[in-house]
Amino acid sequence: MWYPIKSPIWLRCLYPQLTWHRSREKAVLYLTFDDGPIPIVTPEILKILRKYNVKATFFCVGENISKYPAIFEQVLKDGHAVGNHTFHHLKGWKTSKEHYLADIAKCQAYTKSKLFRPPYGRGTRAQYNVLKERFEIIMWDVMSGDFDLTTSPQKCLKQTIKHARNGSIIVFHDNPKAEVRVLHALPRAIEHWLAKGYQFATLQA
Repeated sequence: MWYPIKSPIWLRCLYPQLTWHRSREKAVLYLTFDDGPIPIVTPEILKILRKYNVKATFFCVGENISKYPAIFEQVLKDGHAVGNHTFHHLKGWKTSKEHYLADIAKCQAYTKSKLFRPPYGRGTRAQYNVLKERFEIIMWDVMSGDFDLTTSPQKCLKQTIKHARNGSIIVFHDNPKAEVRVLHALPRAIEHWLAKGYQFATLQA
């Protein structure tokens, strides 16, 4: 499985209306978690974040919020930001604009957020043109690769800390595929970044 750990410059130039990172001027990182909330993984991530007093942004799937409302409420109670990740985790490239927007609206009833991240990072220009009027569309510049079953937890950690820099938006996942890698990499990466003098913030506008 191939995917860029660091978002390529040509892609950022192709979609300048999307948010790929925050200001490079300050030593601040933005941890994000996609696909939850779910049992076990999301609560374990919350424990790690609580231990280090780190706030993050969770891009939630509406269907999972409806199944696990207590976990979603804990995310909010802990002071994290949330974003819309569609209700059914749809691929924008394979979904009509009307269906895609309706699915996002269904998720928005739960998240009530001004932040949106397209699942798989895949949407069409037509979809984005509508969504940018309602949301800040959040992409990333560092992909941890924690979803990749062929990647070791150690490699996940190494490649994530290698590419992070001031203002980086970093993607982890709170889903079952990512469990082993994210729970290994996250605390070690946070400790590494804290030792380097980084702070953490949510993406909430």
